[in-house]
Amino acid sequence: MKINVKKHICFIVIIGFVLSLSSGCGSQDEDVQRYAWPLATASPEDTVTNIFAQKFADEVSVLSNGKMKIQVYPNSTLGGDRELLESCESGDIPFVVQNTAPQVAFMPEISIFDLPCAFDNIKDARGAVDNPVFYNLIENVYIRSGYRVLGFADQGFRVTTSNRKIENIDDFKGLKIRTMENPNHIRFWKALGSNPTPMSFNEVYVGLQQGTIDAQENPYEVIASGRLHEQQKYILETNHIPHYISLIVSDKFYNELSADQQKIVDKAAKIARDFARNASDERIEKKTEDITAEGIQIINISPELRYDLQKSAESVYVDIINQSGNEIYNAYTKTD
Repeated sequence: MKINVKKHICFIVIIGFVLSLSSGCGSQDEDVQRYAWPLATASPEDTVTNIFAQKFADEVSVLSNGKMKIQVYPNSTLGGDRELLESCESGDIPFVVQNTAPQVAFMPEISIFDLPCAFDNIKDARGAVDNPVFYNLIENVYIRSGYRVLGFADQGFRVTTSNRKIENIDDFKGLKIRTMENPNHIRFWKALGSNPTPMSFNEVYVGLQQGTIDAQENPYEVIASGRLHEQQKYILETNHIPHYISLIVSDKFYNELSADQQKIVDKAAKIARDFARNASDERIEKKTEDITAEGIQIINISPELRYDLQKSAESVYVDIINQSGNEIYNAYTKTD
């Protein structure tokens, strides 16, 4: 009889979690949890996603004097992004850390994070998600769907790698570029005249190697860890979409915590968010140095090309505003 190892592990984790609740780990009856609460990600260990997750788990332990425990399960150990969202909503896996893109299928309003060419630098993008008005609106979106968002870190912007040197808007025409399976991302590249090709990430390296695709787009961290630059000549800093990482918790689970426990979770999330953002900045700087040393040319786009990208992206805004709503859009793009 064949055993599905991933489902078997998940079953054991969930049973332990249920036992922990019945044993008082989420109550005031015992000083210390008997079992750790699971936190799952679909990302490998050596990523900002996992750094965010582990720092949060560590801070919860520190702030609770070891009375609250969280165990991080990275690398899709407990399932892929969609499975984790479903398990989080039901409360089987209380905490999940992941990119926002997979959440659009569950919460259309989250498509606001797919808005292309909205920010000139990552500081402004972070300011947008931290804006209290926007955060309150987007928090309610998560709550209505059975989640609670605890904060957003990021891996910087998504950039474009290519074997074609791109210097103006016309150079994007006909470019066979791999994208995520996200309709908003696909619309953006079509608006540039490119030929976007949705493809699983584990197929990208071979696709570039065999010439099935000419280009791809990802944050620097993913490019470096996947060695994608080995099959490319150029990196164009299009910085078209911030690669946000969300820390979410089952709303049902969160509401069953005591007020003091909720305060610890909230405080730990803010500490972990800032820590992960700093780590992202440092890692991007290091990875760009490493990639450049290997002979890849990094191109900073001109103000003229930046303008043309923004103008081309306008056609995508209509669809995203229809999905997210005017109130969320206005709060996200508001600049002081």
